Amino acid sequence: MIALAARRIPAGMQVLALAAVFLAAAAGARAESPPAADNPLTSPRTQWWRDAKFGMFIHWGLYAVPAGVYNGKEVGGIGEWIMYNAHIPVAEYEKFAGRFNPVRFDARVWAKVAKDAGMKYMVITSKHHDGFSMFHTNLTPYNVVAATPWRRDPMKDLAAACKAEGLRFSFYYSIMDWHWPDQDKTIDQYTAYMKGQLKELIQQYGPLGLLWFDGEWIGSWNAERGRDLYGYVRGLQPDIIINNRVGRRGPTDGDYETPEQSIPAGAIKGRLWETCMTLNDTWGYKTSDHNWKSTEDLTRKLIDIVSKGGNFLLNVGPTAEGVIPPESVERLQGVGRWLATNGEAIYGTTAGPWKKHPFDGRATVKGNTLYLHVFKWPEGDLVIKGLAGKVVRVELLDKGLGDVKVALDNKDNRVTLTVSRPAKTDPMATVVAVRTQGPVTVSDVFASAPAKQAADGTITLGAGDAAIHGDAAQYEGDKDCVGFWNDTTDWVGWKVAVEKPGTFEVSVTYACDPASAGSEYVFSVAGQELAGKVSATASWSAFATARLGTVKIEKPGLLDVAVRPRSKPAMYVMNLRSVTLKPLKD
Repeated sequence: MIALAARRIPAGMQVLALAAVFLAAAAGARAESPPAADNPLTSPRTQWWRDAKFGMFIHWGLYAVPAGVYNGKEVGGIGEWIMYNAHIPVAEYEKFAGRFNPVRFDARVWAKVAKDAGMKYMVITSKHHDGFSMFHTNLTPYNVVAATPWRRDPMKDLAAACKAEGLRFSFYYSIMDWHWPDQDKTIDQYTAYMKGQLKELIQQYGPLGLLWFDGEWIGSWNAERGRDLYGYVRGLQPDIIINNRVGRRGPTDGDYETPEQSIPAGAIKGRLWETCMTLNDTWGYKTSDHNWKSTEDLTRKLIDIVSKGGNFLLNVGPTAEGVIPPESVERLQGVGRWLATNGEAIYGTTAGPWKKHPFDGRATVKGNTLYLHVFKWPEGDLVIKGLAGKVVRVELLDKGLGDVKVALDNKDNRVTLTVSRPAKTDPMATVVAVRTQGPVTVSDVFASAPAKQAADGTITLGAGDAAIHGDAAQYEGDKDCVGFWNDTTDWVGWKVAVEKPGTFEVSVTYACDPASAGSEYVFSVAGQELAGKVSATASWSAFATARLGTVKIEKPGLLDVAVRPRSKPAMYVMNLRSVTLKPLKD
């Protein structure tokens, strides 16, 4: 994957392919003209993927042979980067092909593991950064059929096994290639070779669900080359889906965004997206990595991602023998058991209606049903305010948890829903299905509830209580701040019930990576404004407090407080945690 991308590739790498490879690839480099542009957000081409939500990523290649150890020493970093991290010369790394003999590989078992986990598609490395082709290709002898004692094509078996299990079969393909000499200087020849291999992948194993590109950060790759490759692949298979790493990850590259090892705080405006993540710390198999995520954590990550409109591509790294580690299988089975009961609240859903949830959990929507994924049930009843329209039925998806009693209080065309605690709850998430007569709509009453003064007159306005206006800025629960604030038209506000007027000193608590320092903003209340400038803190997680000045509130009442950016010189405004108004003695 992306780690250490900024460092240069070791010199002296040589390619096995002959000059004839260039000619063969160039001959296959042309394809039909790409189809007319369509919007991935609504295109029928992406509908299956938008409904699927959950897929299996597989990193499997020669790097599984050393499994993180070279010359008897443990090599730091992720497993599939061992050639780079250990500075292994090409000729030495090629020897791993002679030791790659996955006699325990069974494509049917792999597909069944994915199916039982509730996954709907599979993406496997056809060629990673090491340049070794894990499929039968006529364009280089450096491939799994020609260069290993195994002499089999696992992709042929996997394509058939996925079809049998109803999974969409797909490929990962690295644009960066450590096995290609002077790749940046011979980029035209390499591109012809790459197009030839992509044509093989689509024609030999297709139709494919998607192509997942990576390694696009090499110096010679640019947006124009990315657009050309996108059009070429769509010309070969018009309905294929392609990720954003085909280009330079610009706002229009490919069909969807690919946050890696992280979950955005909210939906990505105007784009489909998919979080890719490891089960432990590495993508390719590494014997020393036992830092496994729990089944509960993985299930809740899936729920969190889907509640924000995303997909979850969860990785396994099989051994050189062709076995998915049992720790991976055990956790995937656990997620699959939860989905077997609660999948209705995941598959085919759209993002939930809240930026800040009124309970400990997440929400998804499908048609006229609002699904409440409750991580931790409150001590008493679950209370949801602000539902619009008529509630027809409320039920738990897991009937084994018992029954719930429901009370409805309709006031001002808004419903307060009260759900009693069931006899049992699910440690992963207890899903409450709220069936409504019409489309699901809610009012974000929890973000706009007025703040109150403390006994000493202090007013503390936390990020978790802010009303966030705009599409970019989002509440980040793990940091308890308003983050992802990359649009200066976005702003945050609070309502404050002032009972004790007076003069107040205003301070703002925020974090800002040094690279984004310098944004200007304005705090406003009661017709008064205080200007501020964001200084650097140590990181986005290192919070500091800055004083802005004083304001005078002359009488009690309900007031609006706001923080609005004026300018930002870099990527983000700041991570805003709180604003405090502290009364000064007269």
